[in-house]
Amino acid sequence: MSLIEINQLSKLYGFGDAATIALDEVDFVVEKNDFIAIMGPSGSGKTTLMNIIGLLDTPSHGDYKLGAKVTPKLSSRQRAKIRRDTVGFVFQSFNLLPSLTVLENVALPLAYKGLTPVRRLKRASEMLERVGLADREYFYPTQLSGGQLQRAAIARALINNPNLIIADEPTGNLDSESSRLVMELLSEIHKAGNTVLMVTHNPALTRYASRVVYMHDGAIIHDEQSKIGDIPNILQRSMYFVSKKTVEDDAAGVSALMKTIPGDLDDRKLAKKKRQTKRKPAKSKKVKKS
Repeated sequence: MSLIEINQLSKLYGFGDAATIALDEVDFVVEKNDFIAIMGPSGSGKTTLMNIIGLLDTPSHGDYKLGAKVTPKLSSRQRAKIRRDTVGFVFQSFNLLPSLTVLENVALPLAYKGLTPVRRLKRASEMLERVGLADREYFYPTQLSGGQLQRAAIARALINNPNLIIADEPTGNLDSESSRLVMELLSEIHKAGNTVLMVTHNPALTRYASRVVYMHDGAIIHDEQSKIGDIPNILQRSMYFVSKKTVEDDAAGVSALMKTIPGDLDDRKLAKKKRQTKRKPAKSKKVKKS
């Protein structure tokens, strides 16, 4: 069974002559464990489609099934529950709360599941270790770089173990090295069995995807399966310049990831124990009276 089935989906804003068609009778099917890059010019309907898929918005017409759920028939409470348990969001602007530490930001979604504060923070700590931010748990968002902020946002998106990740321009505010690191993380998430939908304007990022969808004027005009590591034919034909992925690019991506998250899981657990040992205050020695 497909994870997502969309039939004749439309979204209109406004009324009468002032109506704007954001989506125009879109048909779209997403299989489990797809990594789909969605491209198109500004105003093509990419973000609107992602908002509807992520249950942040509702369609004006058409059907949308997420798993076995027919979403237009759900109440707002049901939609919120499915969104919490099924979908993880990664935004271009990170959307971390500046008044909370990184650890508290990542743990926040678990509060809506009724977990105790201790369990929430423990799970958030494990997730931050997974994305290479174990040493930044008690920092505030203003104290992190752009790449670190996006990795914290990815940790927050993964905290509820969703099977669908929606990433809207996840590298839009990052430099090239941070972008490569974030994309390697998303690639690892995909390899672990998650479905990833990524909106991007950067054709070079489509080489991480197994499928590329191109939108224009609220409609899907091209849908192409793509071999991971290659840039789809439509983008090679339509762009004046598209950089090709080389062996050096692969090595740089893996190097950036391993530099940030060194060692395997056992090594990371050992490192964490060492840090916890260092945090324990030393016992003061009693001075014997003469």
